[in-house]
Amino acid sequence: MQIDDAVVLVTGGNRGLGKAFVQEALARGARKVYAAARDARSVDTPGATPLALDVTDPESVRRAAAEASDVTLVINNAGISARASMLDGDLGDIRREFETNFYGTVNVTRAFAPVLAANGGGHLLNVHSVLSWISQGTSYSASKAAVWQATNAFRLELAPQGTGVTGLHVGYIDTDMTTGIDGPKVSAAEVARQALDGVETGAFEVLADEVTRTVKRGLSADPAALYPQLV
Repeated sequence: MQIDDAVVLVTGGNRGLGKAFVQEALARGARKVYAAARDARSVDTPGATPLALDVTDPESVRRAAAEASDVTLVINNAGISARASMLDGDLGDIRREFETNFYGTVNVTRAFAPVLAANGGGHLLNVHSVLSWISQGTSYSASKAAVWQATNAFRLELAPQGTGVTGLHVGYIDTDMTTGIDGPKVSAAEVARQALDGVETGAFEVLADEVTRTVKRGLSADPAALYPQLV
């Protein structure tokens, strides 16, 4: 689908990658861009339409779907990183991460699937991570792996109504979430550009940096190759 004249919803659209999605969609001529956030007052992008939405609250999601009934592109971007150990991390932190990253994506997609169908099919873009495929020993990887599989399921289930589905995989993005983390980072604006290019071409997946492309190639090899610290 083309972003020009589309009506776009971005969860977590008030900062970081979400804000970059809002800006990129507006630059491409979107008719309306809903920047969704728990506190709609935190949205400060000129031209964006603030929308109150807590992806972990089913009632909040239902209200948003009723208010934004003209949406043709949903971008499930909202996410958190608890960086909890799978072995001994706080289970409350892990559950909170899954509530946002996985169940939040599922909540929003379920609520907006009928909206997309009513508006001609449209498109769904879900933000995964290179950590969908490789672990750093934390719950974040597990939550993003779950999102990846949900996206694959949604792609099959939404096809009959004409809704395309794209998954975005990327490594470290230069946002406040990665402050203090060493390693190569790609700009949020560049990731948003590549992701929306993928939406416009109907790509199943977008691999937004070289780290992600390298890991994807490595998935066909012996898994030990991805964990040299264990060899």
